[in-house]
Amino acid sequence: MIREPRNRKGFTLVELLVVIAIIGVLVGLLLPAVQAAREAARRMSCSNNFKQIGLGIQNYHSTYKQLPKHGTGTKRGTAGNSTNNYNRLFLSYLVPITPFIEQQALWEQISNPSIETVPGTTMPGNVLGGMWPAMGPAPWRTQYVPWMTQVPTYRCPSDPAYSPPGLARSNYAACIGDAIDRSRDGGINEFGFKSNSNGNATNRVRDLNWMATRARASMRGFFWPRHDSKFRDVLDGLSNTIAGGEICTSLQQREIKADFARTGNGPAMNPSLCKNNVNIDPERPTRWGASANVSTGGTQMRGVRWADFRPHYTGFQTILPPNAPNCHLSGGGDYNETIMSAGSRHQGGAHVLMGDGAVVFMTDSVEAGDSTKPPVERGSGGSPGWMGPDTAPGQKSPYGLWGALGTRAVGETIEEQLNQ
Repeated sequence: MIREPRNRKGFTLVELLVVIAIIGVLVGLLLPAVQAAREAARRMSCSNNFKQIGLGIQNYHSTYKQLPKHGTGTKRGTAGNSTNNYNRLFLSYLVPITPFIEQQALWEQISNPSIETVPGTTMPGNVLGGMWPAMGPAPWRTQYVPWMTQVPTYRCPSDPAYSPPGLARSNYAACIGDAIDRSRDGGINEFGFKSNSNGNATNRVRDLNWMATRARASMRGFFWPRHDSKFRDVLDGLSNTIAGGEICTSLQQREIKADFARTGNGPAMNPSLCKNNVNIDPERPTRWGASANVSTGGTQMRGVRWADFRPHYTGFQTILPPNAPNCHLSGGGDYNETIMSAGSRHQGGAHVLMGDGAVVFMTDSVEAGDSTKPPVERGSGGSPGWMGPDTAPGQKSPYGLWGALGTRAVGETIEEQLNQ
């Protein structure tokens, strides 16, 4: 019996196109899942970084019986009066915790005199003895190696920004409370005295002058700039008080959550003017408009100086919710007061570090009270509640749950379970 050979056929063109289409659909379905998985991993890594910082703060307190000071370093002197010879109490809380986050070598560089400069730069001529001082120069000096050294623990992997421009960056900022007044200096000047930021060393009265009175009224956060503090000062409870928050660093793209605009003094009495600002682009509400005076160059940008304690770089307030705009009040430079917000590149919120070391993801929709109300503040003459009875010292935060979490000793009750 003779069998006839069968003809073997390959795929037809139609069948091949169907297979390709099916593969394309599957890839299209899987890619978002892959991207989501990658972002979830980055978010977890970001949270772990913050936990390491929290552990560093806890270990620092265990060692020295106080919190790392936010606004520390060497006082302004008279001999060789230059920011190359003193850092003028401008160092952030991130500097003293370096040996507690496995950065002992970096701490040794900072805490000892040095002649090393960043490659391609030279030692400034007015540095005394031709040597950087112990604890370093001002944190904006780009020739000083430690200030240009990027600490991996201080960066969120979801934030793609890098320096230059700017110095080494940080995505983890100190919580300085729910107020604005004296947020730039905590009521202590560069000489270490309770006077205005440009004052001199003649005002030696402790806690009695108007500057100290104003700062004591408004500086209600976990960190009080340029002041010693301890866990025992957090009367609201460590688990109910935010110690730090995640921030975005500038991509120079005029983002409201990553770049600060100079808005004038209006938001100081009505913070909603910061987020309802006419300078925000109406067609792209996540961007500042063309008319906004936004700092997107040099070293005066959000988060671009890890060692600088000022709110622009390593601070935030619980006034506006996460990913809200950042506003620099009054004129140029970075010496004026601010409304700086927490923020992140994650979807829907930002991480916050609680005083007990827990890390919580706080959503953009957190209950944030009434941002049209002024913050707690004493007047320039020391009068309590000069902007209304609700602004007197000791009053509860006008900014809801978010504001209450940012204060350390106001006595507000937190009923929400934050770690759920």
